[in-house]
Amino acid sequence: MSDRRIGVYICHCGGNISDYVDVDRVRKAVEGEGGVAVAKTAMFACSDATQQEMASDIQEQHLDGLVVASCSPKLHLHTFRDVARRAGLNPFQYTQVNVREQCSWAHTDDREGATDKAIRLVRGAIARTALTEPLEPIIIETVPRVLVVGAGISGLRAAIGLADLGISVYLVEKSPLAGGWIGKLGKMYPHGKDGKSLIAQLINELKKRENITLYTNAEIAEKSGSIGNFDVNLRVRGQEDTTISVNVGSIIVATGFDAYQPEEEEFGFGLDGVLTLPQFKELLDSSAGRPVFNGREIKNVAYIYCVGSRQQPEVENANRYCSRYCCNAAVHASIIALEKNPGMHQYHLYRDMRTYGKFELMYSQAREMGSYFLKFADDGPPVVERGYDGKLQVSLKDLLTFGEEIEIKADVVVLVTGMVPRKSPELVDVLKLPLGRDRFFNEIHPKLRPVETMVDGVYICGSCQGPKNSIESVASALSAVTQSASILKKGYVDLEPLIASVHQDLCNGCGECVATCPYAAIEMEQQQGRSVAAINRALCKGCGGCVPLCPANAIDLKGYTDAQVRSMIDALLKETCQNE
Repeated sequence: MSDRRIGVYICHCGGNISDYVDVDRVRKAVEGEGGVAVAKTAMFACSDATQQEMASDIQEQHLDGLVVASCSPKLHLHTFRDVARRAGLNPFQYTQVNVREQCSWAHTDDREGATDKAIRLVRGAIARTALTEPLEPIIIETVPRVLVVGAGISGLRAAIGLADLGISVYLVEKSPLAGGWIGKLGKMYPHGKDGKSLIAQLINELKKRENITLYTNAEIAEKSGSIGNFDVNLRVRGQEDTTISVNVGSIIVATGFDAYQPEEEEFGFGLDGVLTLPQFKELLDSSAGRPVFNGREIKNVAYIYCVGSRQQPEVENANRYCSRYCCNAAVHASIIALEKNPGMHQYHLYRDMRTYGKFELMYSQAREMGSYFLKFADDGPPVVERGYDGKLQVSLKDLLTFGEEIEIKADVVVLVTGMVPRKSPELVDVLKLPLGRDRFFNEIHPKLRPVETMVDGVYICGSCQGPKNSIESVASALSAVTQSASILKKGYVDLEPLIASVHQDLCNGCGECVATCPYAAIEMEQQQGRSVAAINRALCKGCGGCVPLCPANAIDLKGYTDAQVRSMIDALLKETCQNE
């Protein structure tokens, strides 16, 4: 360990760390550790000035290891790796210590304890860094073709965006026609464009591009390979099912959503005149004049919000999330209805009104046009039943009038249903797509990596990853285009080398690791007449799940080897032992 020359930098983080941790004491405690050549503190380690200082120290002090004690690696892991790279140090000989989230913010009431913990964490990082070896990224050549799954507005826009960048696209749609939900809509908010016309324009643009191939009545059957080079079999339904094989560099999933389908008798669902919002919107779009239901003019409408969203936890498979778009869609539908029949009476029964951002203007417009808004309690939802006169009757206590009991006679009751994840177990199984707690497809990070999944080369966009309106769906589709094109246009992709490795001389061929790996990154192969485990470097995510399960102790994780982990534990315990 003493042969190493490691630079250690402890960040004040503008007080986020130094207000609760004595950073100078941390520096003094670790500067004498074996292998430490430089130990400094910095007000902001991520600042340009401090980065330049680190780079100068690496070059002038001939450092072969770097430790930065600052904030979460999610924020600045790549920042300091780039510092090491620019200074000529292998970036994988750098270790970041999270002394903000894991130490100072966690122990704001105990400065002594937080400082002691920070010292141990930094010592553990020094011990790990002392055993690091130079690692090189895994280089994978990429195929300049993309498979887009789903031909709704997100998939269509993604396909056109990729084609315009010179990338060939296979667009796969499970339904007989492209267009998704938008292809069924008339006037949309906030731009006022007709949904059917919008989809027709996109399909027309699709036809102009020779590097886009559209398959309808088709779905993914099998996938093999990894980022940059996927082999995918498509099953195309027809008089006779056929299988088409395509080779692509990445996959974009834009499979959309399903509308919540109420249970029988939920808010009167099943009674004649109780419609879901999609059904009511279809009725409005098909009305040339005043809207009519069952041959009678609609004069009174009651909208019940949050049907299928923000459900209570006792509901089986409860949708706890807010679908976001529903308030806007219902308010917009009421404006269209009033434009068609200015004399119509409309009552909006809501828990919370969430016409966010500029859509608040639609809410104001609906009120000015004569819509009434009544608020009910979470534990006091409206009751829908058939009155003595045969008309629908909605009863509720209005919180805006201090709990006054109100009864509304309605020709039509509209259940403002939210978005629910589309059930596609075969797609999830084939692509190994991760699901969030809301059962939508899950991205790695909603802000930092909003369209990437844990499966390298597989991206998600649009409402398959959560409720979105058409504008938000297109924005995420273009983000997926950017991410996909950035690797395919370059011709290769760099993958992290922090993956599992097999000591094949120790491997006894039991196959325990194969069954354990969630990414199918381990397979058995023959070596000198015996079966041993082998790691597919392009598929391995470095999760380490296989390491402790190997009975022969034949698997290690690069960057976090058994020796490194043991040295970190010893270093973490060192301070405790000295205090006893």
